Amino acid sequence: MLNFFQILILALIQGACELLPVSSSAHVIAAEKLMGLDPSSPDMTMLLVMLHTGTMFAVIVYFWKGWRRDYLASAGQIQWFAILIIIATACTGVVGFGLQKLIEKVFMRGTPHAEIENLFNNLPLMAGALAAVGVLIIIAGFREEKAAPPSEIQPRHSVWIGLVQGLCLPFRGFSRSGATISTGLLLGLPKQKLEEFSFALAVVLTPIVIAREALRLVKAHALSGQDSVLHLFVPGLVGMVLSFIAGLLALKWLSHWLEAGRWKFFGFYCLAAAAGVLVIHHLVP
Repeated sequence: MLNFFQILILALIQGACELLPVSSSAHVIAAEKLMGLDPSSPDMTMLLVMLHTGTMFAVIVYFWKGWRRDYLASAGQIQWFAILIIIATACTGVVGFGLQKLIEKVFMRGTPHAEIENLFNNLPLMAGALAAVGVLIIIAGFREEKAAPPSEIQPRHSVWIGLVQGLCLPFRGFSRSGATISTGLLLGLPKQKLEEFSFALAVVLTPIVIAREALRLVKAHALSGQDSVLHLFVPGLVGMVLSFIAGLLALKWLSHWLEAGRWKFFGFYCLAAAAGVLVIHHLVP
């Protein structure tokens, strides 16, 4: 069982990294490995999802004013926003679900109880995903500096953003926000609206992922032969509250710095983080 101090540390890491395009999941998983925990176990993947849920609520509080101004000011805006979100989410579902089945049925064939969550324990794969998104962010950062006057997000942009988001889902380290915002920058879209759109997509996806991981946790618990399941969700609920508080504090602190146009530097950080994950892989059994 996790103790309160471990949950607090993981919640602080999640809260500090959520708004940054550096993969908060990769940082949380690396911390779990250093604590001797198994990131691929049902209780730990559920905790990770609940930590994301806490910062999701912090993101809603943070972005609500921007969403209301840019997407929710009128019935027409709401309808257009909904269309963009539905298109992107549908593309994410097709790619994400397809990749999950491909990995489980082809690349993990013969593995007992093959689940996509088993990849969460693969630090070299996570390092590769961090490096890949780092390169994407660096390229998009240079593109942002030379960009023409930005245009509004259109359905064709939603398709690309949704497809790239689907590629992120199976791989911890391939930052969802980093990849989706970078894709939009490469398409010549404004960064502020991209941030708002990217995190709105996260709000839509999170309940689906919560349901999946909760079902996985309950099934694993049932196989163990125990009766009560309520205690399984207590660490996640505690982590959710702590990550919400940490996320709000981090968002307020980081907001002005993020607007300073230093997008490519997050890419360089991801490359350094990838090297750090490989070091952890070699040092931690």
